[in-house]
Amino acid sequence: MSTSTPDGSDVVVTPEEAQELEHPPLLVLDPVTAWLDVRGLGEGPLSWERIGDGQSNVTFLLRRGERRLVLRRGPRPPLPPSTHDMVREARIQQVLGAHDVRVPRILAVEEGTDVLGVPFYVMEHLDAEVVTDTQPGALADDPAARAAASAGVVDTLVSLHTVDVSAEDVAALGRPEGYLERQVRRFTDLWPQVSTRELPGFDPLATWLDEHRPTRSAHAVVHGDFRLGNLMLDPTHPGRVVAILDWEMATLGDPLADLGYLTATWSDRHGAWPATVMDHSPVTVQEGWWDRDELAQRYAAATGADISHLPWYRALALWKAAVFCEAIRTRWLRGERPGDQRFAPMLEEGVPELLRQAQEHSRQL
Repeated sequence: MSTSTPDGSDVVVTPEEAQELEHPPLLVLDPVTAWLDVRGLGEGPLSWERIGDGQSNVTFLLRRGERRLVLRRGPRPPLPPSTHDMVREARIQQVLGAHDVRVPRILAVEEGTDVLGVPFYVMEHLDAEVVTDTQPGALADDPAARAAASAGVVDTLVSLHTVDVSAEDVAALGRPEGYLERQVRRFTDLWPQVSTRELPGFDPLATWLDEHRPTRSAHAVVHGDFRLGNLMLDPTHPGRVVAILDWEMATLGDPLADLGYLTATWSDRHGAWPATVMDHSPVTVQEGWWDRDELAQRYAAATGADISHLPWYRALALWKAAVFCEAIRTRWLRGERPGDQRFAPMLEEGVPELLRQAQEHSRQL
């Protein structure tokens, strides 16, 4: 529920109040209001609401009179180098929006740190639904609507992967050659930086991923976190995806990385794979939602992609997720995630389980 009352921890009114806190707040109302005023984004008092299920970056719904806006920023500093780059994330959406990718319109970007201590951007608010642990509208009681939504998820991914990566502005978003090799190397190098414990499953998986890396792959825009919880669905026509959210990890690379991530983190009604901390939309176990194989088969039919190595991409997805989740756990142990009483405590066992399931996928090849 939206409120104009600061909570004194995550949200305060003035910079002076922010300086008195042990940990910097996420939203400071007075300077944000002034920043919005300069850019003509709404009028009057500012009310706010924390939204989204993301465990990394932070999203607020802002209201000023009849105007609704969405502010997105990184977590509290200190931040690892080259992570939580909100300026780049906004630019990606601006570029892809010009190529008919369904993204919210970016209204303003703050590259400096004077307002909130980190860069941030503001985008339009869309009248659509994000599905996680509840099913809005027709999805609540109509299996046919759930099937339509499943098809819409895959078709949206297919559409993203057909964007022309040779276009000058799109080509500037990344270097697709060597994408898989760089992914394995980067996350192998990240692990000792983010983990404070020994988990024996990590290094063998890193070696296996490197030694069994697919050598032939297509080039496409890769979202990097493509899942149901990062899509906004039309509440009256659930098969229509209104927008794709959370572009922090987007680049150019192998499109099957997105399909591997989508299917590895999709809650499957057949129960072939135990749930993990990455199953952010558990409703898909209910009747009507497609299972993982149905999603993959529709993608393959639409694109002609060879998905025989999909278990490798699923293993990569969960192995990478283990790195991200371990980083969250470490930040929590250091006191950098005050108020997190649900997600981070789950990661003591949640990260080892991600590694175990990644290993299970590796055995499917």
